Amino acid sequence: MNAKPESSDSSAVVSNYPEGVVTATPQAAIETVTKIANCTKIEDAWALGVDALRQFGFDQINYGFTRFRHANAIGDPADALFLTNHDAAHVKAYFESGFFSRTPMFRWVSENVGACSWRWAHEQRAAGNLTESELRAMDENWKLGVRAGYSIGFAPTSARSKGAMGLTARAGLDQDQVDAIWDRHGDQVLAVANLMHLKLTQLPYPVQRRPLTERQREALEWVADGKTTQDIAMLMEISTAMVEKHLRLARDALSVETTAHAVAKASFLNQIFVIDPETGLEKPDP
Repeated sequence: MNAKPESSDSSAVVSNYPEGVVTATPQAAIETVTKIANCTKIEDAWALGVDALRQFGFDQINYGFTRFRHANAIGDPADALFLTNHDAAHVKAYFESGFFSRTPMFRWVSENVGACSWRWAHEQRAAGNLTESELRAMDENWKLGVRAGYSIGFAPTSARSKGAMGLTARAGLDQDQVDAIWDRHGDQVLAVANLMHLKLTQLPYPVQRRPLTERQREALEWVADGKTTQDIAMLMEISTAMVEKHLRLARDALSVETTAHAVAKASFLNQIFVIDPETGLEKPDP
């Protein structure tokens, strides 16, 4: 679904195309998605994608993903992945305070799949369809320089997963110019963004809670393989009491009450059966 309003005069869109802003080529986009597909580190996939999107005139990118949403809420923010190349002031204002969830474009990506011009938010405002909270969020975004761009809602892979990306256009570009860029290059932008999303959700990602230790990860992996506490003690060459300690600390780190829930959550967060980014193989047990 692409929610960008159709222009009544296609020549107006073409004439407003900002020459020189877009430096990307179809071949470069293909090369980028191939490189992203082969990344073994989340930092590398993110950097490649951000650089590619910058070549289409989108200088600042926000990305969020959760596997624990309830209705249109993201669940515990500590379990969500947030990535951005905005400055520290924007990060503090946008993510840490939960500001992002009050924007009209957050509502759109929560309810839709596809790309949406930010023109939609201005049209909704003019029609009186935004809440007071959304109106304030739009005004705050304007002060932060977040004025023209596109938002993308990614297709969920489960009933509780959701990913989205906000593309802020380069300073000096207005929404008419951004829409003109999208008319010519939107398919390429979506190809890069979709591949970024798919890759980022496959790799282990940092969350806002303490990470599992190698021994906690190993104990959970053996549980996932159906081993008993006694089996794990033999395999890890430690006492059953130490196995229980590793599992308890893993449950604490993941904020869950049962080991079964810990295994499921660690799996959702890509924190067990982790691939070594240097070798491309499963990390060896210590």
